[in-house]
Amino acid sequence: MQLLDFEKPAVELEQELEKLRAKSASQDIDMSDEIARMEAKLAETRARIYQNLTPWQRVQIARHTNRPFMLDYVSLAFTDFRELHGDRHIGDDASMPGGFARIGGRRVVVIGHQKGRDTKENLKRNFGSAHPEGYRKAMRLMKLAEKFGLPVITLIDTPGAFPGIGAEERNIAEAIAYNLREMMLLKVPVIAVVLGEGGSGGALGIGVADRVIMLENAYYSVISPEGCAAILWKHRKHAPEAAEAMKLVAPDLMKLNLIDEVIPEPAGGAHHDHRATADAFRELVSHHLDELAAKPVAQLLEERYTKFRNFGEWTERP
Repeated sequence: MQLLDFEKPAVELEQELEKLRAKSASQDIDMSDEIARMEAKLAETRARIYQNLTPWQRVQIARHTNRPFMLDYVSLAFTDFRELHGDRHIGDDASMPGGFARIGGRRVVVIGHQKGRDTKENLKRNFGSAHPEGYRKAMRLMKLAEKFGLPVITLIDTPGAFPGIGAEERNIAEAIAYNLREMMLLKVPVIAVVLGEGGSGGALGIGVADRVIMLENAYYSVISPEGCAAILWKHRKHAPEAAEAMKLVAPDLMKLNLIDEVIPEPAGGAHHDHRATADAFRELVSHHLDELAAKPVAQLLEERYTKFRNFGEWTERP
């Protein structure tokens, strides 16, 4: 399992705790007091680490290889998932799965970026970076949802859309731009959830929604911290400073009114407890679905338009 530098103190205590438990069991010794003290120390250490995370540390957690990915949430928080394939133009994009499902007893269409945990899976999923076919497939499924009156849930987790020559030849910019326009006009509720990385237009291509929600340790940004550092500081080593300046993590985006709610993660991050994270995800998404389902279509469209028009702040000089 991937170990982040700032997690080491807690991991070392976990290892000591396991040794105590093993010794108590193997030698039939009552070490309950020592174990209790170690558990308290571990809880205190975890709290200290994860209550004071820097933006760069949250970015590292967002990229953790054991963090639950799109299809993990589909498996844990949804039921009756039926995947649909192809964009009806070029082919299928495995980095953008989607299909029909149920959540909280409600029928929906769910679409999202999917990463891989090993080299083989990452090659299949293109490291979560979708091609034009992925965005066109996503829009095809959204139109299908609109036809049948089903809410759309999009799950964002990408470093960005694929920047390769083939993607440019097949007009990825147009595919994303088309999605931005059409998602604004969808006549069904749309909820977007940033699961981990929310990178640039690759994220926005399925991110125009009535509710934009983020996991506590996800990030959502116009560019990666490394990319920003390379441009402004002329070196990627300044990524931690860039992450701080860019205000790309959930607490900062809430203050800027760019997202609507944050899904809390278990102690240590979502990669430590997939089930608890999925349960929190399902509860919050179901709550927002209930709210949005009660709104007439005209109101839904007007509020969605107003929401995005109100983004940004400026100062006028005389």
